[in-house]
Amino acid sequence: MPGVGQATKNDDLPHSDYLLADQRKMTLAKNYFAWQARLVLPYLGQRVVEVGSGIGNFTGLLLGRELVVAVDLDPAALGELRSRYGERENLRAVLCDATGPRFAEVARLAPDSCVCLNVLEHMADDGAALRNMAEILPPGGMVVLLVPAFPALYGPIDRNLGHFRRYTRRALVAAVGRAGLAPRRLGYVNLAGWFGWWWNARVAGREEQSEAQIAAFDRWIVPVVSRLEALAPAPFGQSLLAVLEKK
Repeated sequence: MPGVGQATKNDDLPHSDYLLADQRKMTLAKNYFAWQARLVLPYLGQRVVEVGSGIGNFTGLLLGRELVVAVDLDPAALGELRSRYGERENLRAVLCDATGPRFAEVARLAPDSCVCLNVLEHMADDGAALRNMAEILPPGGMVVLLVPAFPALYGPIDRNLGHFRRYTRRALVAAVGRAGLAPRRLGYVNLAGWFGWWWNARVAGREEQSEAQIAAFDRWIVPVVSRLEALAPAPFGQSLLAVLEKK
């Protein structure tokens, strides 16, 4: 979208190379992103802003909508997203910081919902991002978040990814309330992932995710866990899913 965002050198973005490498590895996780889609898509409208689209691992699952606005502050990531999906009439790739004042210009595209998956934890001022998402939506507009849960799981991979935090339920509820958003659904997802992240952080001390680990989890674990959690909510999990409505 002309006029929105400002070019930024990739070198100026902390953790950028590590993030890009991690996102490329995550292209293997087809079942995982399909699971995310089943959780998220029912709450989104037809004009969706994807906050922190990265290289577009989830973006393709949104393209059945009337309009998808893929927002990211890394020009290299948006370049890969554009190469991946080409010139789609319903896709706008916008270089913009979701915590900054220029994000407000996205409102010109009349969005009705925002989705922000595993991105809010990368933002030092997550409150500003939540307020900005709320402000570009009409009353009743929906914001769907997926964020990492349990601060005790914070480990080397979180640090290398540039995570400022992992969330408690209480902290997330307080943050969205201050932004003028009301929870319509809030719960844990990915029980098995909790144990995997605990192992990586507390036992193995892994510095990065491996392609083999991602592929095995996606092939063998996700199909089982996603079906079980569709039947009964997880009592705890790697992530928190929040479905929010603008007041």
